[in-house]
Amino acid sequence: QVQLVESGGGLVQPGGSLRLSCAASGSIFRVNAMGWYRQAPGKQRELVATITDGGSTNYQDSVKGRFTISRDNAKNTVYLQMNSLKPEDTAVYYCYYRDYVHPEGYWGQGTQVTVSS
Repeated sequence: QVQLVESGGGLVQPGGSLRLSCAASGSIFRVNAMGWYRQAPGKQRELVATITDGGSTNYQDSVKGRFTISRDNAKNTVYLQMNSLKPEDTAVYYCYYRDYVHPEGYWGQGTQVTVSS
């Protein structure tokens, strides 16, 4: 089993920044992928960014140039640095983990990000 714990969400003004963290523990394998998804009320859950163990990244177009995903493999932790935040970024952000032994993947419980003045 894999456990994911997110942190770093909160309330921030438009144009501000937040950094989300997600620590994975349990049966972690070297070859894996992690990422961040988000879901606003009444909306579908959508991909924000992903990163492989080798550091290959992928971003949703709406966050390119503003968000940066990174990871520390020694800590089994993935980060999402969010800059120039907009009200439309408001959502619950979920951490995701997948490897070949856990093909269904695992989800964190989510952390609320609210961008408002």
